[in-house]
Order: sequence, then C-alpha cells, then structure tokens
Amino acid sequence: MSDVRGVTGYNEGSAELIPRYEALRFETVHASVLHLLPEPPGAVLDVGAGTGRDASALDARGFTVTAIEPCDAFRDAGQKMHPSSIRWINDGLPALASLGDVRDAFDVIMATAMWMHLDVGEREQGMKQVARLLKPGGRLIMSLRHGVVPEGRIMFEVSSDETARLAEACGLKLIFNFHEPSLEPENRNAGVTWSKLVFEKSGRQ
Repeated sequence: MSDVRGVTGYNEGSAELIPRYEALRFETVHASVLHLLPEPPGAVLDVGAGTGRDASALDARGFTVTAIEPCDAFRDAGQKMHPSSIRWINDGLPALASLGDVRDAFDVIMATAMWMHLDVGEREQGMKQVARLLKPGGRLIMSLRHGVVPEGRIMFEVSSDETARLAEACGLKLIFNFHEPSLEPENRNAGVTWSKLVFEKSGRQ
C-alpha cells in the first residue's frame, strides 16, 4: 500500500466508491474545461487517477496516458477495467518520487479531485512538481473540492486564490476559473462544490 496519507478511507470504501466513480462520464465531469484540452496526440499525466475513468477517456481520444494512483484498490480495479495502453504507477503528490528527475514531459496534467488531500506545505511542494513535469505551453487542469469532509477521510480546505498564487510562483498562468455544484446528489445536497481551474505553463514551444 502507498504511504500517501490521502488514501486513508479509500481502500476501505472502494467497493462502494468504484462503481460510483465509474458511473460518472468523463465528458460530464469535465464539461466546463474540455474546450481547453489540446488536440491529440500528446502526453497526459493523470495524478490521482482513481479508477482510471478519465485516463481511459483520454486514451480513447488519442493521448498517451500515465496514471498515478496511490490507492491500491482503485489502481488494481483500473488496470482490470481499462486499456492496457495506460501506464499505471503507484505514487502520489506531493513527492511523485517515481518520476525522478523527469522534466517538461507532459502536454496536460490532470490533478482533479485530489488537491484537497494535501496540506498547505504539501500543496506548495506538489505545485512545484507538476510545474516541473509540464512542457512549456502545457496545461494543468485541476478541480478543487469544497465542503463537508466524509467520515474517515483526510481533507484540507483549499481555495482558488491560494492555488493560483502557488501556480503563478511556478510559472503557471491561470487561464480558466469556474465554480459549480457537485454532480453527485448526495454531495450536492450536503453543499459540496467544485472549483475548476486551468493553468498554462509559460514558454510555449
């Protein structure tokens, strides 16, 4: 099992969570930012890939996809359910140690529904890592969760303003900022909302 603490509660709840995540379509979850995806081919890093729903959709669009997922149950399920062409790695932010000294490797990095698992220091470290991995002109697509924390999970309060400041310090410019309610009725009724942010790395090739 990964030592990334954000996985707390997810392995235990995987039997209920996996079908929930798979029931949501990539095109629905990310409808607000799809117009900002570059045209394939290109390399995508999906950080906190979960069950591989998004990684699979991006693979089908013609991208080369690396899926980073520290939850054993999600990663195992994703490898069984989705295309073998996806490269799966057991790792997570803030360190992403498995990628070593890799730089400027990805056209798109997806960091969706995972940023709230990092505390303030980890968010600063994590932003430096994703900025290092993005190609010049590449885009970082994020979704930030706001609202009640489910029992047994580790989550922290995150904000669009703080995230934008961290990104700017790493050479990433905010090009899109949108706020919307949760798609899942249970979370929406509990007041959970999401911020959808897209950043672009300076120095377009």
